[in-house]
Order: sequence, then structure tokens, then C-alpha cells
Amino acid sequence: MSNFKKILKNNFWLENPVIVQILGICSTLAVTNNLKNTLIMTIGVTLVTALSNFTISAMRNLIPRKVRMITQVLVISFYVIMVDIVLRAYVPDVSKALGPYVGLIITNCIIMGRAEAFAQGNKPLISFWDGFTAGLGYMFVLVVVAFFRELLGFGTILGFQVVPNSFPKWTVMVMPPSAFFVLASLIWIIRGMQIKKDVSQSDSVNL
Repeated sequence: MSNFKKILKNNFWLENPVIVQILGICSTLAVTNNLKNTLIMTIGVTLVTALSNFTISAMRNLIPRKVRMITQVLVISFYVIMVDIVLRAYVPDVSKALGPYVGLIITNCIIMGRAEAFAQGNKPLISFWDGFTAGLGYMFVLVVVAFFRELLGFGTILGFQVVPNSFPKWTVMVMPPSAFFVLASLIWIIRGMQIKKDVSQSDSVNL
């Protein structure tokens, strides 16, 4: 159980794939001006990462080392296609809004990274948990970015008006470059908190 808690803490906070490892940045620019689209996109990425990790881990002893990368891409592609089919069937408006970015989940560095770094050398259950928590860490960052971009850009949250119409809309927040500024601010705040905690722990140990 301690391993599961450690993986959750690492993937969600200490080694967050976006904040610390700076992965998955393309989707941060593409979909985070709308919170609903961001939620659905990140849920898809989380499921693909978890299920891909589980499948690759279960197959790890059967995959020749020379073709492991190709096999990983095929497994990830399968789950991405399933996610795309479900979105088209049940939320076609979101599927249309996301466009090609659903298919580009295949190229998300987080998914390939967890498959190669963790699933390839660990058992299926804990590999599933690693992929799931890595997806949650990714989701956390993108949802925060999308929250502020939609609020300041449209004055809405999940499409519902939450600020008066007299509130001046920040048009720049709807544009992709604003994601860089919001994400950079978030990285600055969180990394500052992490470094401050590390320094305080180091000082207490020295004392």
C-alpha cells in the first residue's frame, strides 16, 4: 500500500508530468480555453494512460525488446481509437470541438513515458495505478489552467455565466499564448512551494 501512496504523491505532486517534467504542453495550448472540453480531454488521457500501462505491463514478458516501442504505440493507438469512438457517439459536439487533438493523444509524451519507464518493468495492477495517477496529475494542471482561461476570457465556468456581463472580457485569455502565461504562473507557484518545503526540511535535518 505504501508503494501506491508514494506513486500517487509523486505523479500528482512531486513529479507532476506537466509542472515538473514539462510534458503534455501541446494539449495545454490547444484545449484549455474551455473547461468542459479540458475535462473530457484529460479524462480520455487518464484512461488511455492507465489502460495502456496495464496492457503493456501484462504483455511485457511477451514483447521482444527490439519491437517494444512499436508495440507500445499500437496498444496506445487502440485505446485512443476507443476513446475517440465513445466521444463521437455520446458527446459529438465536444468531439467536434476537440477535432484532431483526440487522435494526437497517441503522441502525448506522458503516455509513452509511463509505458517505457514504468509499465515495461512492473506488474499490471501497480502499472495501472501509475498510469492513472499520472493522468490525474496531468488533469489537475490542465483543469486549473482552463478554469482561469475560461473565467477571464468568457466570464463563464463550464458554459455557465458566473460574472456580470459588464465584466470586461480578457480576449487574450482565449488565445493559445495565454496558456503559456497561466501555466508559467502555476509552475512558478507550485515549484516555489516545493522548493520552500525542501529547504525547510533540509534545515530541520541539519539542526
